[in-house]
Amino acid sequence: MTCATADITIRKGSTFSWVLRCEATPYVYKAITAITKAAPAVITATGHGMPNGWRAAILSPGGMREIAAKVPAKGAPPAASEFKKITYIDANSFSLNEVNSLEFTAYTSGGAVMYMTPVDLASYTARMMIRSTEEATGTPLLSLVSPTDIALDNTAKTINVTIAATATDDLTFLTGAYDLELVSPAGVVTPLLKGSVTVEAEVTR
Repeated sequence: MTCATADITIRKGSTFSWVLRCEATPYVYKAITAITKAAPAVITATGHGMPNGWRAAILSPGGMREIAAKVPAKGAPPAASEFKKITYIDANSFSLNEVNSLEFTAYTSGGAVMYMTPVDLASYTARMMIRSTEEATGTPLLSLVSPTDIALDNTAKTINVTIAATATDDLTFLTGAYDLELVSPAGVVTPLLKGSVTVEAEVTR
């Protein structure tokens, strides 16, 4: 896992809800055995191993080239924008809701689905703090911890950050900086995300 940057906006008086999916290397590859001409496209890949909402890329399918992820160079992984969110159907199939393959060339054979490894969240805790700046010390502007404010779902492989509307309504700062960390049972701290925080005023109140 690496620490990525993502800026967030919190609206006063509204519930802040942020669902994260924690991806790590190595990439996983599963052989494709069927792709439907349908809206949405349904892909069969036995034992694909992805939870609902995961991101995947389709590589080199025979016939249906339109659905294939573009790669910058032969053998290189696709760009992040080429990975599409999947809808879980069962252990062997999933759909790509944003892909309408009705007018694509018919799939013939071969190809693979590629995705990053879902991080095992079992036994982990999470914490997130907002401060006026990254270097600021003392009491944070806001402190969130699991399981009260951050829910770790090891089945869905999601990290759900929630700030209640009553809490956002009480925020008095306009900007800040945050980071989000995972803590292992052995106390190993892994930084996941960091970035700036902007607090917007509530219009309907």
